[in-house]
Amino acid sequence: MKLSKENTINLEDFRTPGAKIFTGRDRGKSVRIASRINEIENQYDTVKIIIPNNVYSIIPSFFEEFLHDVVSKLGKIGFHKKFKIVSEGNYNPERAINEAIERILRNKTAIE
Repeated sequence: MKLSKENTINLEDFRTPGAKIFTGRDRGKSVRIASRINEIENQYDTVKIIIPNNVYSIIPSFFEEFLHDVVSKLGKIGFHKKFKIVSEGNYNPERAINEAIERILRNKTAIE
């Protein structure tokens, strides 16, 4: 597995060969750790996340675990200012990302 350089996280680097979907909390957590998203967020003013061109779905629970720490830290507006999500294909991740962000922030508020 090769890691992307600098402030870019390419989900292609963390995809199971041939997979068209990113799904599950466990997978989201493992990609969060392997991608070093928390370290990258701390080091750069902007971070780009690339979704490969032949992915056709990313389940909100994947995003919820993958983005958990950075969304908890930055909040919704801060996350959208700092992170740029680029889909190389036709998949639009906006709905799944927004649902994941809402869940993260709702859970954070409920715990505090």
